Amino acid sequence: MQIYRTEEGAIIKKEDLFYFKEIDHWDAFINRKNLHKALMEDVKDFSIVDKSVLQNVVIPMGTQEIWASGVTYMRSKEARMEESKKAGGGTFYDRVYDAERPELFFKATPQRTVGDGGTVRIRKDSGWDVPEPELTLFISSEGTIEGYTIGNDMSSRSIEGENPLYLPQAKTYEGCAGLGPCIYVPEEPIDSKSKIRLEILRKNSIAFSSEITIDQMKRKHSELVDFLFRECNFPKGCFLMTGTGIIPPDEFTLLVGDEIRISIDHIGTLVNFVGQ
Repeated sequence: MQIYRTEEGAIIKKEDLFYFKEIDHWDAFINRKNLHKALMEDVKDFSIVDKSVLQNVVIPMGTQEIWASGVTYMRSKEARMEESKKAGGGTFYDRVYDAERPELFFKATPQRTVGDGGTVRIRKDSGWDVPEPELTLFISSEGTIEGYTIGNDMSSRSIEGENPLYLPQAKTYEGCAGLGPCIYVPEEPIDSKSKIRLEILRKNSIAFSSEITIDQMKRKHSELVDFLFRECNFPKGCFLMTGTGIIPPDEFTLLVGDEIRISIDHIGTLVNFVGQ
């Protein structure tokens, strides 16, 4: 099933039906262990509504932080090695890909995140920018993976390429992340053959497109969560982007006005527009 957030409450999509109920605290609603089981009980008290209710959907995020994982796919390792080669940091990413400890970093607060249909930004001091389409985990405060959504990890390759220590500036700024449109809450972990698709439209034409299955990830989701929760507590739960296996070629950069479309099987499509 899928859950959507509105200003007034929550929508549960179960099979082909939509159910709605007003709720006061989104954080408490999603931050539950065994969320799928809880939702199966919740839906009994929800009212069936028309699909048009989806017009009122907002970002499925409350006060949670977003964290992110890097170098979890071979394509990401190769691209980041190449962009950092001139700065002497190319081998860092090779080591991270093969290391026991994954790369984890803070990505965004709710203030710096937009939902489906929202405007993400490219930094004014960057000349080489890309979206990174990522399966994103919703993790409860107890460290259990309870759901999945779509993340758009906006990244400045020019800034990170100057020096790997500039990663926070390349990744975290106003409008640096997109999230949504819903949280997919299955009874079992998401199918490893699920596809992530990226399309970038420029003036109504496709400027770039690609796809990959999530089983191309080197690291397990549980492994990333384990490292994240070793020394961090998340009282309301958190979101964790799991890395990207799709990166446009080196000659490509986003432009203001581009449309970014990220689709993941079972979840849907996250659409963001590029601003500055």
